[in-house]
Amino acid sequence: IGLSLLYFKVLLLHVLCKLIAYQREFHALKERLRVAEHRTLQRSSELNNILEQFRRAIAETNSSKDTQKLLKELANRKPLQVPNIYHHLPHLLNNEGSLHPAVQVGLGRTGVTMVMGIPTVKRKVKSYLSETLRSLIDKLSPEEKLDCVIIVFVGETDVEYVQSVVAVLEKEFSTELSSGLLEVISPPAAYYPDLTNLKETFGDSKERVKWRTKQNLDYSFLMMYAVSKGVYYVQLEDDIVAKPNYFATMKNFALQLSSEDWMILEFSQLGFIGKMFQAPDLNLIVEFIFMFYKEKPIDWLLDHILWVKVCNPEKDAKHCERQKSSLRVRFRPSLFQHVGLHSSLAGKIQKLTDKDFLKPLLHKMHVNPPAEVSTSMKVYQGHTLEKTYLGEDFFWAITPTTGDYVLFKFDRPVSIERFLFRSGNQEHPGDKIENTTVEILPVSEPGLQTKEKYKRTEDRFYRIGHFEKGVAEGAVDPSFNPVLALRLSVLKDSAVWAILSEVNCLRRASGT
Repeated sequence: IGLSLLYFKVLLLHVLCKLIAYQREFHALKERLRVAEHRTLQRSSELNNILEQFRRAIAETNSSKDTQKLLKELANRKPLQVPNIYHHLPHLLNNEGSLHPAVQVGLGRTGVTMVMGIPTVKRKVKSYLSETLRSLIDKLSPEEKLDCVIIVFVGETDVEYVQSVVAVLEKEFSTELSSGLLEVISPPAAYYPDLTNLKETFGDSKERVKWRTKQNLDYSFLMMYAVSKGVYYVQLEDDIVAKPNYFATMKNFALQLSSEDWMILEFSQLGFIGKMFQAPDLNLIVEFIFMFYKEKPIDWLLDHILWVKVCNPEKDAKHCERQKSSLRVRFRPSLFQHVGLHSSLAGKIQKLTDKDFLKPLLHKMHVNPPAEVSTSMKVYQGHTLEKTYLGEDFFWAITPTTGDYVLFKFDRPVSIERFLFRSGNQEHPGDKIENTTVEILPVSEPGLQTKEKYKRTEDRFYRIGHFEKGVAEGAVDPSFNPVLALRLSVLKDSAVWAILSEVNCLRRASGT
């Protein structure tokens, strides 16, 4: 009976692992379909633009009546007219180049993971643009510099001023411009409608209404330019500083939420700083902004999009906020800090600081192999092992005792090159793991020399490392690969609680 029960448990575990693997494959397929849909919408938009060009050609052409009739039939084949950007901004039809950058400097890099957009305008007191770019670029690794593009949008129609900004950036960031990491664009004067007779709303002055309306149009132009360049788009400002490792942190956080139905990831709690979007969502956001660009500021419009998507008018405000929180996910602590004192709105002083920015990062993210995780330790206040393995939080357990364990059982055998387990964090530096070993379970038994080198447990695990001063790290003997699981085993009762703040199972590159 005992053997039958054990066999049943093993079989059940195998089935569960298969289901998890299928679920991950399903989510990956879902993401690919989402990208395909995004590309289809782009092609549809391009076709609509071609039709608009035909309509303009009809009005200007001097060709024969038969040719005009043919063009009219082609341009008006649909019985219903689909709204597009020209319905919201009809003045764009007056100039063929109204949606083309007036200035465009850079290589036009595409196919990256992340696009970072930085709008900037002329400031009467001080520009923070160079400091912002230096903060962002200097904190990128060589590999990360190849996987992103930073777009500076100069929201001015004074060509001489735009060229002066370009000249400064070409002098300070020539390497980044020539490599494709950095681009500079500016809109044509024909892009902007008449902003002199805007309705004053919400107690804002005429000047402020004009400022926020133009700002909405600036964000929209930048998003339209960026939409086809990468997987994610991050909205930044021109007066910020970034934390070290910000790129990897954002990328890993987004990838770990890839199967979730999120719309905005917030890496700062201030305004429109550090807001990440999935590229396919930018078309919806831009269209919504164009419908209401004269009515409200950008952050209010974004909140309205979320309300429209998930809030039930028959429910209360608390229910709505809970629903929106599933689309708007906040990462803590903040990765960007606002440093500009003088706003681009003349005379406005903004002493905005993100208090979360000063808080230390209490855990570190890594993309680990898919695995089922478990522990015999008592978890404290939701700081679960699952969140730690995914890089979302640190693991916190009440005083470990002899025999306690932490187990990472991989969904499928994987080759591990190195391992790193770090305990404690800056807020609780004393909650470190000691008297604990790192053990590995290979798919097949290693050679005789390896067996003699490492101690083997009764359940076929091999001890390959141990914690020293709260850290366990080392290389994995290649003869152990591929492996089924990694385990931390407590050998002695602890006098303190345990925090596991970093887990990194570095996979061996394929073909090595």
